[in-house]
Amino acid sequence: MSTPASGTQAVDRAALLVATVVRADEPVSFAALAEECGLPKSTASRLLTALERTELVERSGSGSYVAGPLFDLYAARHDPWEELAHLARPVLADINAETGETVNLGVPRGERVTHIAQVDARYLLGTRDWTLVDVPPHASALGKVLFAYDVIELPRGRLTAVTDHTLTHPERFADELTAVRRRGYASTVDELEVGLTGIAVPVRSREGQVVAALGISGPTARLAERLAPTGRLLIAQSERLTALLGKAGAA
Repeated sequence: MSTPASGTQAVDRAALLVATVVRADEPVSFAALAEECGLPKSTASRLLTALERTELVERSGSGSYVAGPLFDLYAARHDPWEELAHLARPVLADINAETGETVNLGVPRGERVTHIAQVDARYLLGTRDWTLVDVPPHASALGKVLFAYDVIELPRGRLTAVTDHTLTHPERFADELTAVRRRGYASTVDELEVGLTGIAVPVRSREGQVVAALGISGPTARLAERLAPTGRLLIAQSERLTALLGKAGAA
């Protein structure tokens, strides 16, 4: 029978459990957590019950432990995009399951578009981590969405040609943004990279303001002939994400 821990020792052990869960790349099982922290199972169980009660950890669908709701609340108060990314994960996963393509969520950061969430393509051809790439927004579908709804400011004058297919003339680009608003989605075909197509739609806050862009990207050979149906799919999923934002009081 283990000796009851002192108050300070109990706090140290509880803090170790929380830190281990938060730092883990995936949900941690009870057995793995007790073993990694070097705690008797009875002690780990008692402490984890208290940590669940105070929302510092919670159980995933498989029964393993993940960071609790208090961490989401902190992230939402200090960086609202963290909560948006958290809420968007199941939406991105469903789009990926239906299309097989890379799915991204982008938000405005000054004059740029920052990717805050990504689900990789299920195909070998098309997988790329866009969170590490600085993309000219006028040559991306996500960027066109944010330009179309005045979320980021359009540069003056002629735009930079990234490929021979990039729209660079201000009037032609303005016409493209009008078309984005009319049909509800933006697209790029070979404008950022020859052989790459992107499709994106706006994500709205509960007040109806566009706060982000949701999109997919993949080889032109797979996507160029599927712009309209893919756009409709993304619009439906964007509306779902907007509903989630409203329920959570986010964005």
